[in-house]
Amino acid sequence: MSDNLTVQAALERMFRRTTLGIRPGLEMIRALLAEIANPERSLVALHVAGTNGKGSVCAMAESVLRAAGYRTGLYTSPHLLRFNERIRVEGRSIPDERLAALLETVEPAALRVETRPNPPRPCTFFELTTAMAFEHFRREAAEVSVIETGMGGRWDATNVILPAAAAICDIGFDHQNYLGASIEAIAGEKAGIIKPGRPVISGVRDPRASEIVERAARERGAPLIRSEEAVALRRLGMNWDGQKLSAETPSRRIGPFRLPLLGDHQLRNAAIAIALLESFERAAGIEIPDDAWRRGLETVRWPARLQVLRREPPVLLDGGHNPHAAEALAAALRALAKGRPVALIAGLVADKDHAGFFRALASAVRRAWIVPVPCERAGPVEDVEAAARAAGIAAARNTLDTARAEAVEWAVENGGVVCIAGSLFLAGATLAAEYGDRDLFDSP
Repeated sequence: MSDNLTVQAALERMFRRTTLGIRPGLEMIRALLAEIANPERSLVALHVAGTNGKGSVCAMAESVLRAAGYRTGLYTSPHLLRFNERIRVEGRSIPDERLAALLETVEPAALRVETRPNPPRPCTFFELTTAMAFEHFRREAAEVSVIETGMGGRWDATNVILPAAAAICDIGFDHQNYLGASIEAIAGEKAGIIKPGRPVISGVRDPRASEIVERAARERGAPLIRSEEAVALRRLGMNWDGQKLSAETPSRRIGPFRLPLLGDHQLRNAAIAIALLESFERAAGIEIPDDAWRRGLETVRWPARLQVLRREPPVLLDGGHNPHAAEALAAALRALAKGRPVALIAGLVADKDHAGFFRALASAVRRAWIVPVPCERAGPVEDVEAAARAAGIAAARNTLDTARAEAVEWAVENGGVVCIAGSLFLAGATLAAEYGDRDLFDSP
């Protein structure tokens, strides 16, 4: 399996594996990992869960560790342009030839487990991907691996690791079909990553969710650190290039530094990442040099998170797709636009809370273009348009290309700002039109 077409064909087979109708459990991922000699046991790992922000926290933590000279692994999901983005070592996406070698190891292992008498169940796409990531980090001798959960935590395939430290970012409503209909139920699933005796950082703000996380930590004897108490972050300025910040903990002062990720929510995420890394320092008996903190935070790359695609008129791209993320996006748009009107280009998949998403954005957005989302989970565009109009936003439907041209023209005429949001699938399509099929992490 050496050429790119063969790799892509194998990935297509993986994509066809699904989680729909599959009962949760860790039996299959454990059986699969045992079949390839348990690569997860070799990992020194940090584990991050949450509804929103966990990818940003992972990206920041990995960037600081890499700046400190560690050989890092980073596992995140989903990808924006290429599957390879999900599995990175030293900031670089896995090359096709390494991906091919992993597929040749992991796919047959899954088939062997599935054809045993009474197998736990079929192996899912995410389980295969997780096994490939862990094996890649072992083969590449990653010194520290930063692991993002998928949807939940308790039954997530990544939850087979025993991390040096964990973090739980803010919790809101998303994936209720899988995680439960109440904030308490969702928090319980996220808190499933807490391990006995291992420190956990909590960035959870909702009191109901926070109580669940704190109770789980007490029951498992895991030291719990609240990020807002452990790290004081101060904004010194903000423009389209990023946010000038300083941070202080009981152990150090960091900065001033320029974080390229925009929005108040990224200050909260930065606090979680800093607290997580300080917990790792204590657990591992290491010290991250002062200059590595600054360099790592200043050079972090995490596309489609209030990413500035152009300056005048400003065009922003954000992957936020649930009401919780839309609230953060609305606050960021108000702060960045500074009174300029905002045009929204939005597309949402069918299983998201359309009404809640647009209600959260209504106070920050003047008008909207509703576009189709390029994925099989997309529902009727008319439903999304109706939800926008019900929230009081003037909305019309169009293709992404036409909507972007019209929104930019509107922003020029009205001195406004354009924001594209609602789905990571939409973000991927936007980036594909912008950059083509290139590695988003290959170069600045």
